[in-house]
Amino acid sequence: MANNKQALWNPSKQQIESANITRFMYEINDRFSTKIKDFAGLHDWSIQHTEDFWSELWSFADVIGDRGKKILQDKHKMPGAVWFSDSKLNFAENLLKFADKTPQKNAIVFWGEDKIKRSLSFADLKHQVASVAQYMRVKGIVEGDIVAGFMPNMPESVVAMLATASIGAIWTSCSPDFGVQGVLDRFGQVKPKMLITANAYFYNGKTHDCLHKVEEIVAELDSIQELLVVPYANDSMINGALSYPQLLAEYGNVKLEFKRISFNSPLYIMYSSGTTGVPKCIVHGVGGTLLQHLKEHLLHVDLKAGERIFYFTTCGWMMWNWLVSALATGATLMLYDGSPFYPDASCLLDYVEQEKINVFGTSAKYIDVLRNESIDFSVTHSLPALSRILSTGSVLVPESYDYVYENIKANVCLSSISGGTDIVSCFALGSSILPVYRGELQCKGLAMDVQVWGDSSQVPINVKGELVCVNPFPSMPLSFWNDPDNKKYHEAYFSKFENIWCHGDYVLETDNGGLVFYGRSDTVLNPGGVRIGTAEIYRQVEKLKEVQESIVIGQAWQGDVRVVLFVKLVDNLQLDQALTDKIRLQIRKNTTPRHVPEKVLQVADIPRTKSGKIVELAVKNVVEGEKVKNSESLANPEALEFYRNRESLKS
Repeated sequence: MANNKQALWNPSKQQIESANITRFMYEINDRFSTKIKDFAGLHDWSIQHTEDFWSELWSFADVIGDRGKKILQDKHKMPGAVWFSDSKLNFAENLLKFADKTPQKNAIVFWGEDKIKRSLSFADLKHQVASVAQYMRVKGIVEGDIVAGFMPNMPESVVAMLATASIGAIWTSCSPDFGVQGVLDRFGQVKPKMLITANAYFYNGKTHDCLHKVEEIVAELDSIQELLVVPYANDSMINGALSYPQLLAEYGNVKLEFKRISFNSPLYIMYSSGTTGVPKCIVHGVGGTLLQHLKEHLLHVDLKAGERIFYFTTCGWMMWNWLVSALATGATLMLYDGSPFYPDASCLLDYVEQEKINVFGTSAKYIDVLRNESIDFSVTHSLPALSRILSTGSVLVPESYDYVYENIKANVCLSSISGGTDIVSCFALGSSILPVYRGELQCKGLAMDVQVWGDSSQVPINVKGELVCVNPFPSMPLSFWNDPDNKKYHEAYFSKFENIWCHGDYVLETDNGGLVFYGRSDTVLNPGGVRIGTAEIYRQVEKLKEVQESIVIGQAWQGDVRVVLFVKLVDNLQLDQALTDKIRLQIRKNTTPRHVPEKVLQVADIPRTKSGKIVELAVKNVVEGEKVKNSESLANPEALEFYRNRESLKS
C-alpha cells in the first residue's frame, strides 16, 4: 500500500530556505542545542518536548499577552490537561496587531456573488471593530456573554467576531442558508444575548431574504436582547433593530480596548454537523485556538505578512474560524460569498487570478466537480501568484491530485488537510518544505502525536486503522456546552481508547510519513467481518464517466452487512444492467471482491451537509427504517426521500 512513486511536486531549495518553519528550526537548534534538519526531525522533537514546542511557538509567533510561568498541567490526562493556566491574552488583540504595524495594508478583500467588491485596511478594520465593541459594551455585553452571528462570509462578520472577542465575550455563528429550526437547534442551546444578522444574501443568482427567518428566531429565543442588522443584498429592515451604518455613525470615534482574559476562557461555540441528533455545542478556548492556528498558518501553510489567503467557506463551517486567524500573521483575508459555480465554474479561479491570491483553499468536492467536468484552467487562467492549494471537507482522491497538477497549475504545493470542528484545526495537513505524493496528506500536525491504531494498540506502517492522538494539545475543546460532567465529551472522543483521542477517521500511514484517508470509521463497511473504507469504493465508481457522484452504505442484512451503492448519473442516463455490471467490474478489478456492492441503485440526488459532506449515516438510517434525528443540518434534506422504502432493498 505504500506510495513510493515519484512526487507530484517538490519544494525548491529557495522555498525550503525561506520558509518560516526553517527559521523556526534554526531557533530551536540555537535554543536547545539540537540538530534538527528537516520536518520529520522537528515533528519528533515537537512530540517529545511538547511543552517546549508550544512555549517556543508563543515567542516565534509574537503572541501578545501576559505570559505566566506554567505551560502544561496534568499532562497525562486526556481530557483534563490544562495549558498556560496562569497566562492571559486577548484573541482580537492578536489578530489586529498589524493595524499598528501596517495600518494601510489590506486586512480584508471581499467579493460578493453579485460582483460587489470592497476592501478594508487594517486601520479601517480596527476602527470598525472599535465601534461595534463600544456598541456591545453600551448594550451590556460583558466577558462570558454569547453573541451570535447569522451572517454571510463578509467583512462585517469578521468585524463582529473581533468586537465580541475584544470584550472577552463568546462568538457563535450559523450561515444564513440554515432554516429556522436548524438555527434554533444551535442557538437555542447556548442562548445568545445579542444577534447580528444580514438582511439578505446572494446565492446562485438569486437574492435570499433573511429577515423573515430572523423574526421567527427572535420570537423563539427570549435570551436575545439586542438585534443588529447588516444591510447587504437589499434594503429590508426590521422595525426596532439597529442597522450597521447607524451603529458606525453613532459610535464612530472610540478607542478600541482589549480585555485580556484567561488562556482557557471560551472564545467560540461551534457545532457538530448534527446529522445523528441535535448538534453538539463545542466550546473552544482563546489561547488554544490562537496558538494552534498560528502553528498551522506559520509552520505548515508558510503564510507570511502581506500574502493573500482564501478559503471557500461559510460562517457555519470551522474553516471560517481557521481562515480569520490568518490576520495574526499579517496576511490579507480574501473573502467570497455566493455559489462557487455562479455564473459559471470559473468564478473562484477568476478571483484567484485577478486578486493575485497566494493560498487557495476549497473543498475536495469542489475539485471533484471541476475534474468531472474536465475543465482545463491551465489554458484559460494565469496564476503566477498562486503557490499553495488547500483541500478539506472530505477525502481528496488521487485522481483529483492529477487534475490539479494537469489542469490548474503544475508548480503548486497541494495540501489535503484533515481535522475538524472538534479541534478547530487539523491532525494531518501539509508542509511547504515536503514533497506532495499522489493521494496522501503530507504530514501530521506538529506537536500532535498522531498514530494509527487497531483494536488496542498502534499498527505498523501501511496497515489501516483508527486515527488517534495520544498526547494533549492546546486546541482540544474546553468542554461541550451543557455537559457539566463531561459525559458527552468523553463519549465523543475517549470511549474507544482510555486517555487517547480517537477521532473517527479510518486511515493508513505510508512509508513517506504521509497519511491516506479512507473515510469515517463509523461508516466503514464490514461485510463478513472485513473492514472496507467507503473512499476506496468512491474512488473507483467516480472514475466512470457515466457517474456524477455516489454514496455507499452497509445495510444490516440477514445477520451480516451487505454493501449497497447508490449512484447519481450524468445527464439523463438511466441505470441498466450493462452499466451496473460495468460499475461492479470497475470496483472488483481495482479493489477486492469484498468491495463489490450487492446492490447498485440509481438516485436523483445525494444528501449532504451544508459544508458539502455526504451523509452516509443518514442514508443508512433511512434505508433501515430509523429516524434521521436532525435533517435540518442538511443542505438538501429532501434528497433522503430517494432512499426511503426502496423495494429492491427489501430482498
